[in-house]
Amino acid sequence: MSLTAGSRPDGARPAAAVEEPSAAVAAATVKHSVPPRPAKAAKAAKVPFRVRWRRDRALILMTSPVIALLLLFNYVPLLGNVVAFQEYDPYVSGNGITAILHSPWVGLDQFSRMLDDPLFWSATKNTLVLFVLQLVLFFPVPIVLALVINSVVRPRVRAVAQAIMYLPHFFSWVLVVTVFQQILGGAGIIAQTLEKHGWSGFDLMTDADLFKYLVTAQAVWKDAGWGIIVFLAALSAVSTDLYEAAAMDGAGRWRRMWHITLPALRPVIALLLVLRVGDALSVGFEQFLLQRYAVGAGVSEVLDTYVWNMGIQNGDFSYAAAVGLAKGLIGVCLVLGANKFAHLLGEQGVYKK
Repeated sequence: MSLTAGSRPDGARPAAAVEEPSAAVAAATVKHSVPPRPAKAAKAAKVPFRVRWRRDRALILMTSPVIALLLLFNYVPLLGNVVAFQEYDPYVSGNGITAILHSPWVGLDQFSRMLDDPLFWSATKNTLVLFVLQLVLFFPVPIVLALVINSVVRPRVRAVAQAIMYLPHFFSWVLVVTVFQQILGGAGIIAQTLEKHGWSGFDLMTDADLFKYLVTAQAVWKDAGWGIIVFLAALSAVSTDLYEAAAMDGAGRWRRMWHITLPALRPVIALLLVLRVGDALSVGFEQFLLQRYAVGAGVSEVLDTYVWNMGIQNGDFSYAAAVGLAKGLIGVCLVLGANKFAHLLGEQGVYKK
């Protein structure tokens, strides 16, 4: 019996000789069976407008009133910012709208006046101080409350606690200031109790040095409970399997919170922080207006009340519009800068890169 090259006496071929053709055949099969996908096929086919209208007609009609109100009350008034570049006089014509066409243009004179006004810089300083205080003392409170509520096991206790925390958000600032007045005012409960026991009373509601801490405490009491809704929604998306697996590995409550709960809240914290920084020049209006005469304008005047005072009370509409326009532009720049910083930290922020 003659033997050919690569064969064995028993007639079987070596394993390498069998595997090599199989690998070559498999490679050839894959090469010919999976053709390269063209670039145009990867893109979704564009749906005609008529088809999209027929498909989403109910949703569009349902949201159209909201869009109309948004355009009417948020975007159309932006056209009125043109008076910031005029010496606007509402009495030069029959109505205020046509008076814009008859008012003289002054260019950037209102903005130059704004930069030279010491009252403007005083209001800006008060606004920034209050923003920093609220960012440090107010912003972490909803996060802590959400962690506490999330750790409550019994659903009924959790529901009652949430209802109690949500309730102050629906109070008006008039009621909130009144409650604080009845507790911390000169004729409040604490002052009267101290006087009955021989101690001298106090009046925190008229203390100018403590006013910034007072308004921060009022904001915490009113809105901190409402702020936990977003954080609780983020925590509800965390799988309980992660907590169970961490507990089985020996992680305690603090370890689970540090390695599971807080990372789940990090994107939401970054988003709300970006939005809060964008609102740095808007710390409130009604709250400060109600307490303006108790502590004086020197410590209670913020940019919102300053615009109201100059525009509504003094009738200087062009100057007030210039201050409001500058405030809005600075807010936009702060949002963009804070969002860029969030991207550098690896977070999404308000929008993606």
